[in-house]
Amino acid sequence: MVTRNPRLDEIGAYALEELRHRVSALRAEGAHLSDFSIGDPDEPTPAFVRQALLDAVDPVSNYPTTYGHADLRAAVAGFLHRRHGVDWVDPATMVLPTAGSKEAIFHLPFAILDATADKRSIVWGDPGYPVYGRSALLAGGRSDPVALQADDGWLLDLGSLDADRLDATAIAWLNYPHNPTGAEADLAYWRDQVAVAREYDILLASDECYQEVWFGDTPPPSVLEAVDGDPTGVVATLSLSKRSGMTGYRSGALVGDPAVVRTQRLLRPNFGTASQDFVQAAATAAWCDDDHVVERRSTFGAKRAVLDEFLHEVGYEVLDSAATFYVWFAAPGGDDVGHAEALLDAGVVASPGRSFGPAGHGWLRLALVPTVADCRAAVAGWQAGLDDGRVPRPTATT
Repeated sequence: MVTRNPRLDEIGAYALEELRHRVSALRAEGAHLSDFSIGDPDEPTPAFVRQALLDAVDPVSNYPTTYGHADLRAAVAGFLHRRHGVDWVDPATMVLPTAGSKEAIFHLPFAILDATADKRSIVWGDPGYPVYGRSALLAGGRSDPVALQADDGWLLDLGSLDADRLDATAIAWLNYPHNPTGAEADLAYWRDQVAVAREYDILLASDECYQEVWFGDTPPPSVLEAVDGDPTGVVATLSLSKRSGMTGYRSGALVGDPAVVRTQRLLRPNFGTASQDFVQAAATAAWCDDDHVVERRSTFGAKRAVLDEFLHEVGYEVLDSAATFYVWFAAPGGDDVGHAEALLDAGVVASPGRSFGPAGHGWLRLALVPTVADCRAAVAGWQAGLDDGRVPRPTATT
């Protein structure tokens, strides 16, 4: 009989993947759906990025390097200098290209955690990206989700946790701008979290997948801005998925403490290599250009305006956020799963908040995936569902 890792039973099915299968089944039955669930934008990858990939496809295929191309690592460092004013990142020792930020997040604890130690917990915010906790369990650690609260701006404040909990923590994952809520954090917040993490010898890991999707006057800061040139005990994961429309390319980076980067370099040869050379060439082109990011941000802003105006007009409670790829709104009566089911009948696919952890109960997430025209069509179908009773109407007490 084939056995399996009991941790797989502990983590269970990946909720968003289950939703994806449900949507595929409905489409196979002929249903027309506007899918706001999985963060995979409909806009094409910029032409210059696609061309850079094509130009780099060599007639002879060779294994990629383990550490990634030097010019790609330099391009990442250059981006951080332009965007965040961080001029001390050494591409040779502080940057590791990854297959998207998900790979970096998942593999980080496998080289950091000691499964026999008391200090083997990974703290993360609930609701949040499920991979933080799942990777902790599969690496032999403990997943320690912290329930986030709307009244606290959905911020995870390490300083609010008791000392015993912090003493047991090896890694703390923070993610602002935040998936799924869109909550934002300022530089003072990051300085406070760095101070607490260093006091308790915690690796502070910042998931910065949504740094380039913002709509206000002030761009979101990076945790790397809060370390005063000393990245000891601090890393950030970056991604080109939303910044450059490269979800399928799987390209990102781990940046920060050179000691942590070394652990990942030791780990990587055991399971793979860096991304294909042609993907790295496309990624280098993307990190070196900022104009296309401005254009994409404008498009996302137009989508968000369509959804935000509609949700407010019909009476939903919507988190007031000026960042991320998501819109976070409250379900009438607090039933996020039931409301998501009702929206499916109206042709709209939304993610129940509890898919991201128990603290997301009562909320739903919309990802800015469909085109602006499709967003308008979706809200028209949503309105029709409200009018004919298929979708429960929000109330003043929501």
